[in-house]
Amino acid sequence: MIVAGVGILGGVAASQAAAAGGGVLRVRLGGDQAETRLVIDLDRAASAKVASDGAADRHVVVSLPGVNVDAGLQGAGQGLVRAWTVERGATGARLNIELSRNAVIKRRFLLPPADGVANYRYVIDLASSAAAPAAPSIAAPVPQIAAVKPPVTFISAPAPKPAPPLALKKIIVIDAGHGGKDPGAQGAAGVEKDVTLAAARALKARLERSGRYQVVMTRDSDVYVPLDVRVQIARRADADLFISLHADSGPDVNTRGASVYTLADRAVGRSAKLVTKDDWFMKASADGDRGVSGILFDLTQRATKNRSATFAEMLLDRVSEHQTLLRRSHREAGLAVLLAPDVPAVLLEMGFITSPEDEAILGDPGGRGRLMSAVGDSIDAYFAQQTRLASR
Repeated sequence: MIVAGVGILGGVAASQAAAAGGGVLRVRLGGDQAETRLVIDLDRAASAKVASDGAADRHVVVSLPGVNVDAGLQGAGQGLVRAWTVERGATGARLNIELSRNAVIKRRFLLPPADGVANYRYVIDLASSAAAPAAPSIAAPVPQIAAVKPPVTFISAPAPKPAPPLALKKIIVIDAGHGGKDPGAQGAAGVEKDVTLAAARALKARLERSGRYQVVMTRDSDVYVPLDVRVQIARRADADLFISLHADSGPDVNTRGASVYTLADRAVGRSAKLVTKDDWFMKASADGDRGVSGILFDLTQRATKNRSATFAEMLLDRVSEHQTLLRRSHREAGLAVLLAPDVPAVLLEMGFITSPEDEAILGDPGGRGRLMSAVGDSIDAYFAQQTRLASR
């Protein structure tokens, strides 16, 4: 099994750098093309969740909510791992693993300080799909430490040559408004749910062509998805950005133009209903100080609200090149899809489906494509700005 396979190695790959003062200390690898172990050394206890298991594109994403990483880390791979990076995500650190072949996550668990090791270790065991039994559900309970085989002894080796930088894919959740039993607004030639789905598919294609993003759709067919489920999809994906697409309506056919909504101050209190005891800012109060979780929640939500507003302005700037804007184009509301406290989110009203001019743009593949290309440009600009700020 994996312990025996790793134990005969002549060397292991090690991290290229350490995050000074961050929660992630270093990353270590051991193993071969059959089974590979990745160990994240941490200065604190942490939980983790798998945002992507790599089955579709050999790109595994594991988020560590509440864990800091002061600078991006990266390293060459070994065994089933071609290369890896650790970056700062919306809610904490994010581990990206590029697989060298098809593999599954066999197990993952946290080891506390013990046996002369002063730090915590989060362990991820990968197994080749051809050599491993069916992988357990990523939602299955983490195995108890007592049931885990003895930890691997890692052998020091010279640091490998720096790996070429990986393209760190941001996770974008696209929400096509309405669907199924909820048709949305009625236009002269169609209904809102069909327009939003067509636009969402066009935006998905635009983003995936760039190779910079992993796109998650809340719906990709004519189905009804409850509003709270749409938000939870974004949170479970550890999304970097959530954009909900809609088409406005009004009694006057001459009213037209796009607008963007972000979360209103009066609605921020409702976000707490989305938070569970498993969230990292709630776990912060485990030592008895119940006020800590509230402070962390408020800080997280404030930062998220600011990021949402920043993106909204960039979005309006790009969209205005292809679509008329309402006079007051940036609006605030307590809309349910904007309530995630840790995912920057906007709702884009692409135009009025009750306006002949706007409906013609949204119903035409060319016009719709140009509009979604502008949305894609705004997403590019937003993350380019975030990268510049992080590098200062």
